[in-house]
Amino acid sequence: MRIKSPKDFWAGLMFIGFGLFFMIGAGNYDLGSTERMGPAYFPTMLGGLMAVVGGAVFFQSFVVSGGKVVAIPLRLLFFITVALLLFGYLLKPIGLVLALALLVVVSASAGHEFKLREVLLLAVALTVLSVLVFVKGLGQPFPLLPKFLG
Repeated sequence: MRIKSPKDFWAGLMFIGFGLFFMIGAGNYDLGSTERMGPAYFPTMLGGLMAVVGGAVFFQSFVVSGGKVVAIPLRLLFFITVALLLFGYLLKPIGLVLALALLVVVSASAGHEFKLREVLLLAVALTVLSVLVFVKGLGQPFPLLPKFLG
C-alpha cells in the first residue's frame, strides 16, 4: 500500500495516539454507566471517538491524494512558547494588563508581518476584553497592575 496523503497519514496516527493515551490513562478510574457516569467515562468515550476519527483519517490517507507535511516553523514555535511562559511567570508580579500586552507583542513578533500600531491596538482590545470578562464578569482575582503602580 502506498501513502497518497502524508498529512492525513500523520494526522490520523496523531489522533489515534492521543485517543488511546486518554483511554489508557482513564483505565485506573471507575467508568460507571450512561446513567451514572464515573470519572473515566468522559475521557474514555472522547478518547475512543478520537481514535475512531483518527482511524478514518489514517485509512483515508491511502485512498485520497493530499498534501505533503510541511516543515515545523521553529521560529513561530519558539516565540509562541516564550510568550506563554512570560505570561504565566509575569502575571502575578506585573499584573494582567502588562502581562497580556507583553503576551500579544511577543506572540505577534513571531509572524512575518509585524505592524506595531496594529499589535498595540490588538493588545489594548484584548486587555480590555479580558479585564471585563475575567475580572469584572467572572470575578477572578487577577492583579490588574503591579503593586507599585496600583
